[in-house]
Amino acid sequence: MPALSFAPALSLLFALGRVPARPLRTWWRTTEHRFRPPTATPHVPRVRTAQDAVRARSAGIPPHGANILVERRRGPMPTLVLGGFVPDGAEQVYLLRGFLLKHGSLYYFNYPTDGFSADFVFAQLDDLVSEFTQEHGQPPTLLAVSFGAGLVLEWLKQARRAGRTRAIRGLVLVSPVACVEDMLAPGDGKPTTLLGRALKPYLTEDHALEPAVMEKSRALFTRMFESGAQNKEALRGLLTRQELHQIRDAVIATLQSVTPRGAFERVQALRRMESPSGYFSQTLLPLSEAPTLILYAEKEGAVLADHAPSRFALQSAHRAYFPNSWCKTITNSRGSPVQHASLLFHCFNFLPPISAFYRRLKKRNALKAA
Repeated sequence: MPALSFAPALSLLFALGRVPARPLRTWWRTTEHRFRPPTATPHVPRVRTAQDAVRARSAGIPPHGANILVERRRGPMPTLVLGGFVPDGAEQVYLLRGFLLKHGSLYYFNYPTDGFSADFVFAQLDDLVSEFTQEHGQPPTLLAVSFGAGLVLEWLKQARRAGRTRAIRGLVLVSPVACVEDMLAPGDGKPTTLLGRALKPYLTEDHALEPAVMEKSRALFTRMFESGAQNKEALRGLLTRQELHQIRDAVIATLQSVTPRGAFERVQALRRMESPSGYFSQTLLPLSEAPTLILYAEKEGAVLADHAPSRFALQSAHRAYFPNSWCKTITNSRGSPVQHASLLFHCFNFLPPISAFYRRLKKRNALKAA
């Protein structure tokens, strides 16, 4: 007996503008979870060329790359998920999972806890994209959130600088954070954002590894998560009580598992990223011809500085970076304002544009095949 899937019906209702009541959405999703529970397993790469090259340059020091998990499904459009600093990818897209799996396999890039090598993560992306293209003839779609979106932008920029292009089907960037200046405005004595306060100590190497700094960072990240979970009435229509506890436990466990070294190296990777406004030139742009959807939240202030350079560049000139692109601000007229990268607590505000984007990718692929 085939497994039940309610995601197509939900997508159709969205397309018709008849979104079901939230309790019904939750019933659909939890019912589908019982028939098709999450079964993410480690991905064993069959292409390792780029990873081997990074290892050869690492002088015997093992590079810290992502732990890649996969939920396999039949479908022409696999998706790679790169989350923010926290949570891990599976929690980041928990409520989008059913929709994404409808289109193909779902790959989660979970960052290492005791270190971080952006070069090795880029190599993993290179090899996985090559694997899809060579063995399956179907380039993947990338869904990248916050810090993960910054990694993808840097990955694309480095490829262009080296005279290469990346074979990707599509790209979704949610609340991109692409440089330190996005959170810490130059010259500001005291950070104006919660995330800026959490990260500033790591920019001074003398203090980055002190236990007190790490505990303060964990407390601030926990506070950011809890602020999204404050609207209990709205959450009852999104998650069951058990699910909310499970996700909270998973997020806290991730925060506790990241070591001072792991946190420090993630921040240093962000520190080395270049703002998109810094490479606004005909020699490097566009970064990709692939269809691209850029989504910002209506209330980014807990993370992004008022004059975040990446946001300015991508909102005002996104077609220079991605000629086939759309940039939208996600709002919520019926409840709490949409916060930075709030794919969990505001999933059903983000889903309509993401669903429309995947339909556009599917139609584009059908036209190419015709």
